[in-house]
Amino acid sequence: MVKTPKSTIPILNPKEIQYLEGPKSRSTELLFIFRVMKEFLKGFRALHFVGPCITVFGSARFKEGHRYYEKAREVGAAIAKLGFTTMTGGGPGVMEAANRGAREAGGKSVGCNIVLPFEQKPNPYLDRWVNIRYFFVRKVMLLKYSYAFVVLPGGWGTMDEMFETLTLVQTKVIHRFPVVLIGTDYYAELMDYLHFMVSQKTISPDDLQLIKLTDSVEEAMNHIAGYISNHYKVRKRSSPLWWLMEKV
Repeated sequence: MVKTPKSTIPILNPKEIQYLEGPKSRSTELLFIFRVMKEFLKGFRALHFVGPCITVFGSARFKEGHRYYEKAREVGAAIAKLGFTTMTGGGPGVMEAANRGAREAGGKSVGCNIVLPFEQKPNPYLDRWVNIRYFFVRKVMLLKYSYAFVVLPGGWGTMDEMFETLTLVQTKVIHRFPVVLIGTDYYAELMDYLHFMVSQKTISPDDLQLIKLTDSVEEAMNHIAGYISNHYKVRKRSSPLWWLMEKV
């Protein structure tokens, strides 16, 4: 007698089924709009006076003593010496290290922390931070106040942030701000694939000029400082308005 194989179709829980049912009620969608608006307003109020910034992306998984943690710490210190505020996603790992380096060098250190089910908490080296519920709102905040972006090794989130930044620069949605990748061994195969994409004509050769790859923090900062000084005028944020209860 031949046994009938058990079904391999996964059983969805009620929350998953809810996403497959199509549009939600109008009241639910309206509530979502207000929640998103609240998150943007919270971010704008918290971060309006923190700039000008350089944003550092990277993995939350590296611990103190790891070479990329220490490299990010060096990056934060170098950003402070340039006179910029170090902005990160506010969490552990590379983010913590960059914020720590900035504070240790006497610079400003801010974060835009994501609220996750496993409770990612803001790292202890932040002068100011904001907790954001939605990833897409958080990415806007990480881009909005910065003149350059430093990308250390990371996973899904780091790749998402890096490629969205490059897409916005390539399509001229934002200015052609410098994007520096630190970690030649980590990003070697990615760079090979980008050259393959050029060969397939899915990106242009000029698009590769949007990226600077190096292991040297000094080289990264010289690239950023030179590009900004030659192309942009860094402007200080306006003064806070007391009647809006704004704080520097």
